[in-house]
Amino acid sequence: MQPFNDPAFVASYAETAPKKVPGYADLHRMTAILLAERAPPTAEILVVGAGGGLEIKALAEAEPGWRFLGVDPSAEMLDLARRTLGPLAARADLRQGTVDAAPDGPFGGATCLLTLHFLQRGERLDTLKAIHRRLRPGAALVVAHHSVAEGADLQGWLARSLVFGGSDRDTAATMAKRLPALTVADDEALLRKAGFSDIALFYAGFSLRGWVAVA
Repeated sequence: MQPFNDPAFVASYAETAPKKVPGYADLHRMTAILLAERAPPTAEILVVGAGGGLEIKALAEAEPGWRFLGVDPSAEMLDLARRTLGPLAARADLRQGTVDAAPDGPFGGATCLLTLHFLQRGERLDTLKAIHRRLRPGAALVVAHHSVAEGADLQGWLARSLVFGGSDRDTAATMAKRLPALTVADDEALLRKAGFSDIALFYAGFSLRGWVAVA
């Protein structure tokens, strides 16, 4: 069973996720600021990996005129998102699936937080291209996921992230083997190859990195 379909994992996600990511709430605040620089007050925002709803909730509270189209492969996580959003769910269209489940747009901005590190290189590039096709020219994409500098010790940095999140260092080896994390240079190259420009790093926390890019 995949973690995001595990009832116990889903039930604890809203409580545990913020503890595992350095500056989790601030990451959401920064994302809202970066999107708002290019998105109009009534924009529709594409959220790839919307399960849980915490990201949409933060963005919806920051920008009361925005609406959201969220996609996620896990039906259980989308159910959690609806519960998390409460009355704000009226501003969000949540669909099960990958980015291909989203309409063509164009959207006024997009996010893909804590998601791309689960995808192999080819899948990542396809996902980024699909997001790019759905954005209006000049719109911003904000991404954040595990990524390390060229030649860095992936296992060591993942271990530090795990310890921050309350896990044991011994699990880092297993995580490093199954998590297809790329280098910072590779991540930025994929964004460029997908058609994005003005790529800028805005967030770093142990093995996590966040970028803003322009369609």
